[in-house]
Amino acid sequence: MKSKTVSNPMTKQRTIAKEVTLQGVGLHTGANVTMKFVPAPENHGFAFKRVDLEGEPIIEADANYVINTQRGTNLEKRGVKIQTSEHVLAALVGLDIDNVLIELDSPEPPIMDGSSKFFVEALESAGIVEQDADREEYVIKDVISYRDEATGSEITVIPAEEYQVTTMVDFGTKVLGTQNATLEHLSDFKDEIADARTFSFLHELEMLLENGLIKGGDLNNAIVYVDKEISAETMKKLEKAFKKEKLSVKPNGILDNLTLHHPNEAARHKLLDVIGDLALIGTRIKGKVIANKPGHYVNTQFAKKLSKIIKLEKRNKVPKYDLNQTPLMDITQIMKMLPHRPPFLLVDKILELSDTHVVGVKNVTMNEPFFVGHFPGAPVMPGVLQVEAMAQTGGILVLSTVPDPENYLTYFMKIDNVKFKQQVVPGDTLIFKCDLMSPIRRGICHMSAYAYANGKLVSEAELMAQIVKTKNV
Repeated sequence: MKSKTVSNPMTKQRTIAKEVTLQGVGLHTGANVTMKFVPAPENHGFAFKRVDLEGEPIIEADANYVINTQRGTNLEKRGVKIQTSEHVLAALVGLDIDNVLIELDSPEPPIMDGSSKFFVEALESAGIVEQDADREEYVIKDVISYRDEATGSEITVIPAEEYQVTTMVDFGTKVLGTQNATLEHLSDFKDEIADARTFSFLHELEMLLENGLIKGGDLNNAIVYVDKEISAETMKKLEKAFKKEKLSVKPNGILDNLTLHHPNEAARHKLLDVIGDLALIGTRIKGKVIANKPGHYVNTQFAKKLSKIIKLEKRNKVPKYDLNQTPLMDITQIMKMLPHRPPFLLVDKILELSDTHVVGVKNVTMNEPFFVGHFPGAPVMPGVLQVEAMAQTGGILVLSTVPDPENYLTYFMKIDNVKFKQQVVPGDTLIFKCDLMSPIRRGICHMSAYAYANGKLVSEAELMAQIVKTKNV
């Protein structure tokens, strides 16, 4: 039983009604930062825009852009970076939002109080609106896991009726010990998870301060658990770093000047991090995530694994078409558009045609002339002819952009990433689907092409072709 990606007509995509701005400092950079949440169109997802850089580059919230997970989940695309993305992304997912652009004038969102609370409040103040497009979600049907052997951290997702998350953490210290947290309904995120603040142990904090890695930290945005004896000298360093005249350790082992929101606040914050990091999958999940000793590394490795599985299944997903329906173009109409003729005309019908895609069909019979010489004892359609058939189908797409297609010829310019996955034999019905990868310019068409038969992907390629007007016109 396989997992699958489905459109949920009961759930529409959502964005915010208007822009909303927050200001603060970055936890690790200490830099002042202005962050703006901006409404985004359907199927946009989450993305960060660096408005402080030339060209205002955009980095999509994609697990494949994770470059390191030291003290947060950090993204990079073409040299442009975003640090500690997880608290912002958790707020967006926690409020059941699908499409938002996050504008920043710094590489790092403001830390605020170390939780997602202020992001949730800002997004709610902007208002949340429903869009027309259905939300796509990945329904978990099988158990999927990732384990980090070095740390023993593991994340598993199992089938469930909705998106749920459980975190189990064991920090191996007396001051904190073992904690668990569970989010059974995403609608409870605001009240149960959003205000859980980030935390650090004293031994980590000392190292970070010595290396200048936590410039924006203070006692209002990070819980500090004192897991070792604290000397007078260290206390003075902390008082100076936090700009406090006097610091002390509470009976519960936490530096003073802040009170826990929850007894298991650390586990709840780890759950918040899991939700934020798994937003990088780019597709909503219908299943229960169980995270044992989660951290940004294992979270994002799991996100990469699940993202790859989802993309592979989407690519291999066979489109559903009624082959008995009246075609948009039959063979006679195809010959009026394409210059090819039997035995080299390799498309029989066109089922769909739009500005950006085309779907064609070929019935492979034993009478194909190439079977005479190509493995006559075990007939298999040559891969190069499958590519040619996809190209002819794509030719219909590009020729449909001119008023007189009969006066044009289509020529290959480039073929990339060709893969043959299944044999095509007599009796098979091939379905070709070609999608534009970029707008057609100067008669040049760049498209992704797929061929399906018997419910499977049989071949694929990226094709570039150009239409040229014939000289005798």
